[in-house]
Amino acid sequence: MPTTISSHLRSAITPILMLALLTAPYSVWSKNGFDLSNSLINADQILSGGPAKDGIPAIDKPRFIPGNRADFMDQDDRILGIEINGTARAYPIRILNWHEIVNDHIGDHSFAVTYCPLCGTGVAFSSSIRDRMLNFGVSGLLYNSDVLLYDRNTQSLWSQIMGQAVSGPLAGEKLTPLAISHTTWSAWLGEHPETSVLSTDTGFQRNYNRNPYAGYEKSRSLYFATTHKAPSNYHPKERVLGLQSGSSYKAYPFIELNKKGKTSFKDRLNGTEYLIKWDQKSQSGNIYDSNGAMIPTIQSYWFAWFTFHPETEIFQAAR
Repeated sequence: MPTTISSHLRSAITPILMLALLTAPYSVWSKNGFDLSNSLINADQILSGGPAKDGIPAIDKPRFIPGNRADFMDQDDRILGIEINGTARAYPIRILNWHEIVNDHIGDHSFAVTYCPLCGTGVAFSSSIRDRMLNFGVSGLLYNSDVLLYDRNTQSLWSQIMGQAVSGPLAGEKLTPLAISHTTWSAWLGEHPETSVLSTDTGFQRNYNRNPYAGYEKSRSLYFATTHKAPSNYHPKERVLGLQSGSSYKAYPFIELNKKGKTSFKDRLNGTEYLIKWDQKSQSGNIYDSNGAMIPTIQSYWFAWFTFHPETEIFQAAR
């Protein structure tokens, strides 16, 4: 009898173990339909933001109207602004809150304008990777509260703040960031009177007069866990202008820039001198290299910048 029972147990356990081996990795290594088996970051820290893949629809066929006809825009509305070969375009945050990605092009330059409402980060990237043109969508997944994009060409996942593919066939590849302004509509229109602006005629039914994240910016609470907790010397949602120079990082908190008071000043990072221009009225800033060219920076909430760059330097106004 014992021999018979043991034989039955062995025959039953084998398929059970096989089933466990086949199904357990799926929950760990696949989320929202994305293969995470070669993930460069801890797959356990890739979290569902709630929506399914493409549940937040990217805008693939953006329509624009002249800035002087954008009567839906308020003067203090925040926008992401880009200028390529003399063509200026504005992307209202009130629209990006609902879509997070705009796949766009100016002439032969294809690029993606991205925005993460949870981190306050607006970043534009060239869509070209090794002479291959990518098209991006919203994965519905987050890493450190930041949106993970995905390219529809290879289904690779990309960290917006890292600017790097973190899983899939393109894991390890990096996107080329483009210089953008994160400012007010009135400030952008004043500097670029010929600008066009992304139309609310997006092809989707959304209430662009409503902020789906109302109250989040002032709250000290986060919706999702992060790998590093930012020091409490600043509000978690304090806005910072983030600069990268090689492997060095520096945060310019708005509260410190406001104390500085100057509209422009020079600063150094990693042995390189930069010119920081700060507009207190619009609460926006840009950074320029020694040749006077505006360089890519990231405006973000303090908690988000720190969790991705815990080794960051911090600019502090003279006391």
